[in-house]
Amino acid sequence: MADAAIAGATRRRPGFASRLVRRDWRGAVAPLLLLAFVEIVMDTGSYQIAVAAYRVVLDGSLLTGTIETLGAALGGLAIGGMIGVVLGVLFGMSRAVDRLMMVTVESIRPIPSAAIIPVVLLAFGFGYRMEIFLILPGTIFPILIFTRSAVAGTEPCLLDVSRLMGLGYIGRVLKIVVPAALPRIFVGFRLSAALALVIAVTTEVVVNPQGLGSAIMVSEQKLDPASMYAVVIWLGIIGWGLNAALVWMQRRLFGPAGARGAEQ
Repeated sequence: MADAAIAGATRRRPGFASRLVRRDWRGAVAPLLLLAFVEIVMDTGSYQIAVAAYRVVLDGSLLTGTIETLGAALGGLAIGGMIGVVLGVLFGMSRAVDRLMMVTVESIRPIPSAAIIPVVLLAFGFGYRMEIFLILPGTIFPILIFTRSAVAGTEPCLLDVSRLMGLGYIGRVLKIVVPAALPRIFVGFRLSAALALVIAVTTEVVVNPQGLGSAIMVSEQKLDPASMYAVVIWLGIIGWGLNAALVWMQRRLFGPAGARGAEQ
């Protein structure tokens, strides 16, 4: 009897894909309206864009550009994420360090990555190193700010437990503070992931001759708007997929706290 009830509950429980479709179908309204606008107003219609998309998939240029753009974006995200977490923990654990570095952080943070392109280009030349270095500021600061806030807001009772356990500074950070702050740190990681992709594509459009951003510029210079729109649409799909994957990871890793954070 119990087995039958469990089996019935399992059959009735919708899968992740069906829940995602039911919850997010309204999000498809705006892209469909945009597609209708393209069909009505612009000379390049959805058929031409579909043909161009098939062509760039077939010749491998879309795959190559995707690998180059995501490689730079994820590389910058990984390095910037580690730096942001370390600095955020340091600032959050020490009010003196936080006050000492506040002016420096708030002075550097508003500087856009595009403003330092000439300097970085002279230092590194074209390629991944330049692009990753430009991505770093956009990924460090959101994670730093979220980490600092989360660490500074650690429950005092947890710190009391760490003292009773005889944990030193490193043990307190690794075993108590960081695990308690991880759900909020992950929100900053999601924000940094989107910024990493934006900065990577912007760098490729402006100066770096590789990746999807460069493909957009090449299509524009060849007067091939269909290919340009195809790459832009593909970038939107990549951004949506990246965020959806991170939201799923957040809910799976952190449970109810992750579900609350996923709505931010």
